[in-house]
Amino acid sequence: MTDTLTPLILDFLEWTAAQPRSYADAMDIWRTSCPRLTVWEDAIDRGWVIPRRGADRELRVELTAKGWRFLVSGRPR
Repeated sequence: MTDTLTPLILDFLEWTAAQPRSYADAMDIWRTSCPRLTVWEDAIDRGWVIPRRGADRELRVELTAKGWRFLVSGRPR
C-alpha cells in the first residue's frame, strides 16, 4: 500500500467504525474512478471491511476484526 493511500484507508475505516453505515452511503462517498485512489477496493480486498445485511435487510458496511486491528495499529494516537 502506498504512503498516500494509508491515511485515506484509515479515514475510511474510522468513518465506517463511527456508526452503522449503509453500503449505498459507502459507495456514494468512497467510490472513485481514479486507479491510484483505490480506498474502497483495497479495504475490501484486504479483508478490513465487509458488506453484510442487517436485521432490516439493508446492506451495510462493517469493519472486520482484521479491520479493527489495522485501524488501531495504523493510526497514531
